[in-house]
Amino acid sequence: MRPILTLTVNPALDVSTSTEQVVSEHKMRCGRSRLDPGGGGVNVARVVQRLGGQALAVYTAGGPTGEAFRRLIEAERIPTLAVPIQGSTRESFTVDETGTGKQFRFVLEGPELSEAEWRACLSVVEEAIPVGGYVVASGSLPPGVPDDFYARVTRLANERGAHCVVDTSGPALAAALAEGVYLVKPSGRELGELVGATLDTEQSKIDAAAELVARGSAQIVALTLGGAGAVLATTSGIIRLGVPQVEVKSTVGAGDSFLGAFVLRIAQGHPVDRAFRAAVAAGSATAMTPATELCHRADVERLEADLVALA
Repeated sequence: MRPILTLTVNPALDVSTSTEQVVSEHKMRCGRSRLDPGGGGVNVARVVQRLGGQALAVYTAGGPTGEAFRRLIEAERIPTLAVPIQGSTRESFTVDETGTGKQFRFVLEGPELSEAEWRACLSVVEEAIPVGGYVVASGSLPPGVPDDFYARVTRLANERGAHCVVDTSGPALAAALAEGVYLVKPSGRELGELVGATLDTEQSKIDAAAELVARGSAQIVALTLGGAGAVLATTSGIIRLGVPQVEVKSTVGAGDSFLGAFVLRIAQGHPVDRAFRAAVAAGSATAMTPATELCHRADVERLEADLVALA
């Protein structure tokens, strides 16, 4: 298996709970709370670990929440490199409204990083990039970090023969694509912003994904279409998959699970179509779990086998 490194510049201590009804100005009694180490790259590393692989997770950490975050991720025995920062690691808060089945998600901005801090983060990544492996840069950029940060990571990975996977949005994503990434996973809206068009139909989204590949911005573009399934655009053409029928409890972390399973299967040497099936299975398996819980290996492998049987 080729090595995998993940990068999370703006991790979050995920707090989740439930209450009967969310009402303004009322004191709402909540059920049991759950704490998880979250953030794009961290979740990718956690999914890789759950599915039998291993990834080195680079992340920033500071303050009391950063210390709690560190303890949680180390308890999962994931190899990590923590970059210390002065500010306190942010929190995200998810509340399931049991009376209606609705879910409310509150995501804080995150601490401002100094130039010295984000450059230190970049230096750690530069030293740890696995030659010939995979670098997954995922999640938002906190205040103080320049828009071209992921572009710099992409450039370093490309120079060392590593495959760079970027999962973010806005100017940070556009800058990374200008360097040429291996894999990108934009939403339909983000894809429209990248190609400068309003994508109202499924076919227009597929065409836009193919355009990113054709112009060399990405070798692979992964696009999920909700209940309509998912699409993978590559230099070899378009691959489409339906999604398994599962009971959706929470979509938190589903995209990160998709990415983690895809990169793991590719790193294990499987072809793109097999990796795509694993990705769809992992995203669906995470949707089956409550709150901020991620997928379970048995569920992923069962759904993956179902998708193989339907292929």
